[in-house]
Amino acid sequence: MSAEFVISMAERGIFTVLVIAGPLLLIALGIGLAVSIFQATTQIQEQTLAFIPKIVGVLVALIVFGPWMLSHMIAYAAEIFGNLHRFIG
Repeated sequence: MSAEFVISMAERGIFTVLVIAGPLLLIALGIGLAVSIFQATTQIQEQTLAFIPKIVGVLVALIVFGPWMLSHMIAYAAEIFGNLHRFIG
């Protein structure tokens, strides 16, 4: 197992994590920004106001993007298990 192979597998793993987590993080970011703008315009300074919309938004996004995320994770796991002989030897 060469250093290039290890680096490429680590790179692929990090890229897979970013692709899988990206939609949920972007939705949480957008909802947080919208709530922050709403708080700034109405001068409501309640710190806990942003949590409920973010939780609901991420749960809805998880329902919508869940099958797509799962297919990416299964494809990556199949690639890892398919190359298992390269890790051992």
